[in-house]
Amino acid sequence: MSFYSAEPTPRTSWRQAVLMGVNSRTYKFALGTALLDLAQQGHDAVPLVSLAEKYSWALLTRDGGYPQAPASLELRDTDFLTVLERERAASLTAGKPSEELVAAAAKSMPSMVMQKFHNLRGIGEVAHTFYEVQGSTRSRTVRLTPELHRVAAADDVLSHELDARWTIVEASFDAGIGRRLIASGVEIGKSGEELVAPARRVALTSVRGAIAGFQHGRCFYCRQEFEQLDADIHVDHVFPFSWMNTGSWRGPDLNHVWNLVLSCGPCNLAKSNRLPTSDEVELLLARNDAIAGSPHPLRRTLEITMCATDTTPETRARKRRDFVSAVWSHVTDGTLRGRVVTVTGIATLRRSS
Repeated sequence: MSFYSAEPTPRTSWRQAVLMGVNSRTYKFALGTALLDLAQQGHDAVPLVSLAEKYSWALLTRDGGYPQAPASLELRDTDFLTVLERERAASLTAGKPSEELVAAAAKSMPSMVMQKFHNLRGIGEVAHTFYEVQGSTRSRTVRLTPELHRVAAADDVLSHELDARWTIVEASFDAGIGRRLIASGVEIGKSGEELVAPARRVALTSVRGAIAGFQHGRCFYCRQEFEQLDADIHVDHVFPFSWMNTGSWRGPDLNHVWNLVLSCGPCNLAKSNRLPTSDEVELLLARNDAIAGSPHPLRRTLEITMCATDTTPETRARKRRDFVSAVWSHVTDGTLRGRVVTVTGIATLRRSS
């Protein structure tokens, strides 16, 4: 994948697994949370039951009341999520997962979430793996790889990205989509800093948490890692949002995921409301291609807002490029100044009052 080849590191493999892996329920997010926690504590290997305890606790303590599986999914009495709900009250009262819940987790994890965590749909396994299950069925140990320790050393950066992605997927399940894509994607809140779930009209997570991983945790403009910069992180519009306030704008909504990136404060202030360069437009396209490779709902958000709902990935990619090219051509030919700007072929239009 071009996303990996742009920065072939264990962090990128982790981001692929979390952001772009197949989202079957939300098990992989609980596993990722437990793995990061154990690695940050310095463990090189732990009994499977210890991982199962942290995994279960991560699921028990989710905030927001969002479901962990699609509403259309029929759960059996022996399903782990059924056991989770049955043991929830007692576990929370005790301040730790019940023995029955930990046993159910340890039984299901190796053949389910741990078998699938490293896999990407249609591509295979990520380049770096983060654990190995060793030993017999009765006495299994999980070895934590050096690659996991490397990504866990990134302070709370990857934990924050994982939590944001988890919340977005929960909101998709809350919308009752089952295995279908969410119908309306996500929206940007009035502050421009948060993603909003249309179904509940409540803030889901920060824009920063949702999209940071898709640009490798780096400033969109100077490419420096955010954690290495002594500067604020800003949400920036590549095509300036101020253009929508001219009274003559007839193009698409510029305050949407397809046009939002993260930048350090100095780069954002220096850019102001200038036109993006052709290199920046290409970088935006590549970033959007990465988002388009993730499961719902961010992918669906791009499909709707960029009018790229065709059946094949190749056609959708071409439609996204056509969309941005149309915006680019209309704002670089001088029509923005004092004339009406119309982006033809784009269904999502903003009309001036």
